[in-house]
Amino acid sequence: MVIVSLFVLISIMHVLFARYFPVFGLKEVDINKIESNNFYVIDLRDYNESYKDPIDIGMNIPIAYLNRYYSEIPNHELIVVASNCMERNIGVRILRNKGFKVVGYKVTSRKGIEMENQLKSEIFC
Repeated sequence: MVIVSLFVLISIMHVLFARYFPVFGLKEVDINKIESNNFYVIDLRDYNESYKDPIDIGMNIPIAYLNRYYSEIPNHELIVVASNCMERNIGVRILRNKGFKVVGYKVTSRKGIEMENQLKSEIFC
């Protein structure tokens, strides 16, 4: 019984880590200043949201379809566009597990970034 409960606890902790723990080593970039020949932009937002605020360079693959269509992504350094921090964390981890090099991100919702910056300052100051 102890082994089963320990396994369940580890599984839950893994899911929470993958979703909510920030991915370090990435920097936020301005989408308007990206040169399209150096980086490739992957838009992980849902089709409804990316339709309202389109990004001309790169491609739109919603996070739900990323495991299915990752083979269509060219082998360049990637910049991820996401609607919130959780979507960014999951998308970057999936892409890195598939062998892609993710160098930056852009989150379109400022609320998630402000909460994440507050969390970082509380932990590391």
